[in-house]
Amino acid sequence: MSATCAEQSDTSPDMISLATLPYDLLLNIARHLELRDIHALQLTCKALHGFATTRPVYRNLATALLKRCRALPLHGFQRLSDLTDEQLVEAVNQATRLETAWLTRGPRPSTSSPYLNSGEGSTAENRGWYKVIRAPPNEEVDWLSPITSSYSLCATKSGKVVCWDVHRDECLAEWDPKERWELWKCRVEFDIRTVFFTMAKVLQRSFDDRVMEFVLMKLEFPEKGEPMFSELATFKTIGIVMNVFLLDPSSCLLSAFVWVASSNTIGLYALLDWRKAEYVFIDTGIECSMSSNWSCILYKEQIVIHSEESDIAHQYFYPISVLRQHTRASSSASSFVPSISQRLGPVTTMSAPFIFPPQTRSSSPETIPDEEEAEPQPNGELAEGEAPNADGAGGDAEDDGSGTVADANPFPYPPWYPESAHFVRQWWPTLASVPRLSCTVVLLADHEPETHRTRYVLAQHYFKVPLIEPDELEQMPAAAAKAVEAAQANGSAVSLTNGASPSGSASSSEVGSWPENATPEQPRKPSSFESSMMRLWYVSEPFEVVCVLDGMDDELDPDGGQERPRPLMAVDFGHAVWIEFAFPPEMDREDKRLRFVTFPPVTNDRDAMSYGGTSTADSLEGIVRTLDVPDELDLDAVETINIDQSQGAIIISVRDGKIFILCYE
Repeated sequence: MSATCAEQSDTSPDMISLATLPYDLLLNIARHLELRDIHALQLTCKALHGFATTRPVYRNLATALLKRCRALPLHGFQRLSDLTDEQLVEAVNQATRLETAWLTRGPRPSTSSPYLNSGEGSTAENRGWYKVIRAPPNEEVDWLSPITSSYSLCATKSGKVVCWDVHRDECLAEWDPKERWELWKCRVEFDIRTVFFTMAKVLQRSFDDRVMEFVLMKLEFPEKGEPMFSELATFKTIGIVMNVFLLDPSSCLLSAFVWVASSNTIGLYALLDWRKAEYVFIDTGIECSMSSNWSCILYKEQIVIHSEESDIAHQYFYPISVLRQHTRASSSASSFVPSISQRLGPVTTMSAPFIFPPQTRSSSPETIPDEEEAEPQPNGELAEGEAPNADGAGGDAEDDGSGTVADANPFPYPPWYPESAHFVRQWWPTLASVPRLSCTVVLLADHEPETHRTRYVLAQHYFKVPLIEPDELEQMPAAAAKAVEAAQANGSAVSLTNGASPSGSASSSEVGSWPENATPEQPRKPSSFESSMMRLWYVSEPFEVVCVLDGMDDELDPDGGQERPRPLMAVDFGHAVWIEFAFPPEMDREDKRLRFVTFPPVTNDRDAMSYGGTSTADSLEGIVRTLDVPDELDLDAVETINIDQSQGAIIISVRDGKIFILCYE
């Protein structure tokens, strides 16, 4: 606006200007603006500056960030409702700056992170853009995770769990079972200032009938006083436990996946109320494939098993009301072992294919340097314009004469197999209006028998429950849409593959039976329906991630003290960080570097998923950056790595008992 709002209203009393619009109408317009537009609006005149700095405007901006699955940089156990207007404005500004910077130029050292604040009497050592704190004395770190920007939770190889004050660099609370336990799962509940986690140990070492004991713990952070550990429940499992899920602490709901060796299927173990001495243990009949990755989610009083194969994802729905019919009594007796009650198929099954990027004759570079970088990096990064190696791409794609080929899986199984899969839920404080989404980052590996070296790529996508929403029914074949509507209305058993019912209509079965079509079918190319959440992004230039060997003592390893490689990689929603070898094996150099990728935020518009003009959605290729590391940080000595995207921090523990908190912006 060239003139002030006051001048416009004085000289044109009958003309409606932007500044004279009713507040509700202005707020509706502001919902369609981004932060830079709001900042421009603030510069126009006093009236619009006053409007553009109100809490509802910034609450809308915060909601937009959360819908893109970008966390706000809150302090401690703050909730959005706890923020003052000034704090909300600052949080939105900081989160937007971080998102924009990481998408366009990559992270750079920061001196303004909350992690760098030090409490009175702190022994933590600030080095400008990073902080060094102590690990628990005389302990080796087995697992480390930030719990807000003020605390961290650390599990040691002796079995202890320690809550550490990041700012004062001191232990606040410790749980010591006096024996070797492993931390399996951790969940933060911000509203009640509590962390829930499970610890596990092996009681019986038989492979098929391995008996494990779990203890469910909580760590409470009262408004006043020090945090406190307490035990909530103990339970046992039989078989190979694949994972444990703290589905809903408010309703005391927990589940676990157990490999049923005799049938090579997934067993579902659940505590529907961990305060009660009862459990549910069923054989789902769902085949356990080596190429599959598994997660478990609570959705509208249903336990949902989420499975991802090389080309397709499945979701299997088990209403809690159905599972409750199969509860059995448990016991604290040392001789007690749970048992499977029966085979019980899912009430509803949904499937959706992955959407693979178009394959072009000339690949786009995997690494794009920062704007200021004009020269190749000495640590082995690709120079600008240098094409990555395309080895490992799928061989079934056909050229259509347009410069692209069919959207086939570029990294099919075999030879590419999932080395590790990371399923991330929105763990940060959010709003009721924000949809609950998940993110999957899979580290795919291809082992070369002759050289005994393994190369890796990354695949990432977002997903939701259910895979198919009612508003997507318009895009689906009529029979499939009818089947989904029926399943969502009454829970009848439905099997959908690629948006179409296998038989062209809904198929139902009696609760408790195992329908023949409930087992996942072989994936087929989609006909007309594609789920917007199923687009795969890649880091497709193969790299060699650094792995550390975790020793396993006799009590935890039935095979007798073997070592298992653990990739030094961590993920947060839409982000991944890892340590890799900087040079290919043939160069015989062991230099390492810290690598980072941020993927475009969640959106239903494929064309909108881009890196600020530096990369388009057509390539669906993640841009990898090399992060600065302090000279005193020896990447050869790293034991654990973690990432906190809300604060722009990478947390690394090393063997000499130090924890480095690297802060970026």
